[in-house]
Amino acid sequence: MNSKYWGLLLLVIAMLLALPALLSQSLVNAAIQMLIAALFACSFNLLCGQGGMLSFGHATYFGVGTFATVHAMNAFNGAGLLPTPLMPLAGAVIGLVVGVVAGWFATQRSGTYFAMITLALAELLHALAPHLKGIFGGEAGISAMRMPAWGWTFGSSNEVYYLTLVWVLISLGLLYLYTLTPVGRLTLGLRENAQRLQFLGYDVHRLKVVVFAISAMFAGIAGGLQALNTESANYVLLEVQHSAAVVLNSYIGGVNVFLGPALGAALMTFFGYAVSDLTRAWLLYQGILFVLVMMYMPSGLAGFVQWIANNRKTQGWFAMLPLMAVAAVAGLLLASATVFSVEMLQRFFSQDYRSLASFNGGGAWPPIALFGREWAPGSLLTWLVPMVCLGLGLSLVQLAKRLWRAMVDKAETAQERLRATDAGLAPAAVQGVSP
Repeated sequence: MNSKYWGLLLLVIAMLLALPALLSQSLVNAAIQMLIAALFACSFNLLCGQGGMLSFGHATYFGVGTFATVHAMNAFNGAGLLPTPLMPLAGAVIGLVVGVVAGWFATQRSGTYFAMITLALAELLHALAPHLKGIFGGEAGISAMRMPAWGWTFGSSNEVYYLTLVWVLISLGLLYLYTLTPVGRLTLGLRENAQRLQFLGYDVHRLKVVVFAISAMFAGIAGGLQALNTESANYVLLEVQHSAAVVLNSYIGGVNVFLGPALGAALMTFFGYAVSDLTRAWLLYQGILFVLVMMYMPSGLAGFVQWIANNRKTQGWFAMLPLMAVAAVAGLLLASATVFSVEMLQRFFSQDYRSLASFNGGGAWPPIALFGREWAPGSLLTWLVPMVCLGLGLSLVQLAKRLWRAMVDKAETAQERLRATDAGLAPAAVQGVSP
C-alpha cells in the first residue's frame, strides 16, 4: 500500500472515530452492527476469498463465539471471567477450538463436498442447540450484563461502539498481516492450485485446517462483539440464513479485495436497517442486488471501485463523465421501475388489501397508496409508469454500452500508437496506411 492508500485509510478511521458525535443513538447501534458484520465477512473471506473454500455454515463459529462470550460474562456470579474489554477473547478461543474440530472433518473433501459438509455440521449444531439448554439456554436463550471495567461503564451505545471499533480494527489489521506471512501466501496457493502445493511437499490438509481454524477464530471474535452489544444470545444465531447472509455480503463487496467483504457487509447491513422499516420486500431487493452484482459486476463493489480508479488513470474523469452520467440515470430509471412494480404487487397481493377488497363487496379494486399518492391497480396508466421507466432505462443501457465500447476502442488505439512509437514505426503504419 502506497502513501495514498494509507492516507485514505487514516481518513476512514478518523471518520469512524467521529461517528458517535454525528449520529443518533439508533444510528450508532446500526453502526455497531455494521462493524460486526464487516469483521464477520472478512473472517469468511479468509476461508473463501483467499483460501478458495466456500463454507455454507460459517455462522456456526459466530454463534458459538457469542454464546461463549455470554457465558464468560456470567462467570463468577456475573463478575465476569475477563474484564469487559477482553471478553471477545472468549469467543476467539471457542471459535478456534470448534474451527479446528469442524475444519478437520470438513477439509477432508474439497469443492462442493466441502461446502455440503460445512452446511451439514451447521445444521447438526442448530438442531442440537434447543436440547442443550445448559449451553444454549433453550428457546429463550441466555442473557448477561456488561460490567464496568478500566474506568468505563459500558452503559451507553457510544462506549460499546468504540470498544467494537477497536476490536474490529485490531482484527482486520491481524488479518491483513496474515496475508503477508508465508502461510498467508500458501493460503492463496490453496485457492489457485492445491494439487500443486501437495506436489511441492506441503501438507495440504493441515494447511486447510489452519486456515479454517483462523477464520473461525475471527468469526468467534465477531460473535463475542455481538454478545457485548446485545447482552444476549439465542440459538437462532446458528440458523443457515446467517451463513447465507455472510456469503451474499462478501460476494457483493468483492471477495478478491481484502476489504471488499467489509464494504459489502457494512452496506448491506445498513440497507437492511434503513429499508426493512419501509417495505416488507427488502429481502427481495437484497436478492435482486446480489443477482445483478454476480451477473454484471462479478468482482463486486470493491472491484467496481478499482475499475473506476484504473480507468480514471488511463482515460481521465472528463472522458468517463458521459458514461458514468448515462449509467447513473439508467440505473435510477430501472430501479424506479423495479421498486414501483414490486411495491404495487406486494400491496396488491397482501392479506390486508384482499380483506379491504372483500369488504367493498368485490367491486372495483380500491386504490393503493404508494409514494405519496393513490394508484388504481386496474388502470393501464398505473402500469404505464414502470413500463416507461423500464423502456427508457434499457435504452440508456444500450447507449452506455456504445459509449463504453467507444472509450475502449480509443484506449486500444492509443496503446497501439504508443507501442508503434516505441518500436520505431510511424503512426500511419498502425492504421494500415503506408508511411
